[in-house]
Amino acid sequence: MTSAEQRAEGAGPFTTRLTWRPPGGGTAVWESRPARRRGTIAVRPSGAPAGRDVRGDALALARLRRLNAVAATAFVIGGALFAAGAGVAQFGSGDATTCASIYFAGGLFFTTGGYVSLLQVVNAPRHVPGGEGRLVTRHWRWWSYEPARVDWLSAFVLLAGTLVFAVDLLDSFLRGLSVQQTNRLVWAPDMIGCVLFLISGHLAFAEICHRGRPCLRRRSLGWWIVAVNQFGSALFMVSAIVAYTRPATGAPINAGIADWGTLLGAACFSAAGVLQLGEHP
Repeated sequence: MTSAEQRAEGAGPFTTRLTWRPPGGGTAVWESRPARRRGTIAVRPSGAPAGRDVRGDALALARLRRLNAVAATAFVIGGALFAAGAGVAQFGSGDATTCASIYFAGGLFFTTGGYVSLLQVVNAPRHVPGGEGRLVTRHWRWWSYEPARVDWLSAFVLLAGTLVFAVDLLDSFLRGLSVQQTNRLVWAPDMIGCVLFLISGHLAFAEICHRGRPCLRRRSLGWWIVAVNQFGSALFMVSAIVAYTRPATGAPINAGIADWGTLLGAACFSAAGVLQLGEHP
């Protein structure tokens, strides 16, 4: 006997929540983020005032715990290194090469966190349409192409942002660049990376809010993780804008704001990484 899906919700073409009545009665709710992060489906039996979570199998839960720990730790360390690099730049305790080296090390951790976040989506247990509130664990994959899923698209855009930042960080080691070369090779990739981070955060809000605009969910740990990350991305964008080198002077618009924006934005990513350690099965 199969269950009939009652209602599908989401943002635009993306389905982020399904509600249906299982054959045994009651109500089952699948939500994208809890299912892939915690491996759960919420089930409320008939007449019950509160629901319970149906968990995935042991293999899926162990896999999710490992991936979550690696991704969260990578963002904590990456954010800390970016904050350290900005601190060195702001307080003048090191030369340009030292700052670039610290930023580059932080970028490696950010890229690692971005890729492992994508692996979380690719290898998360999946809801079975028509099943009795079940999550199925598939074989391990290192990659997939699923742009119709908002969680995959958010993670993929985040990874793309970290890779673009890597170009910016590598180019920052170059010396003797003209103003035009600096803006093209260093500033432009920085701006593109910030835009991609903001798009990824918007998609993450769409997943957790089940609509195209942000919402407020103070009791949701996932919401706080997304919100703190998005605030950090906004600070990165402010930093990138004022880091533009003006041709007339050959200096950034405001180096101090750029450094502080990077430092505080990086601190947000570290804080969100700490929160993410708690969002596990």
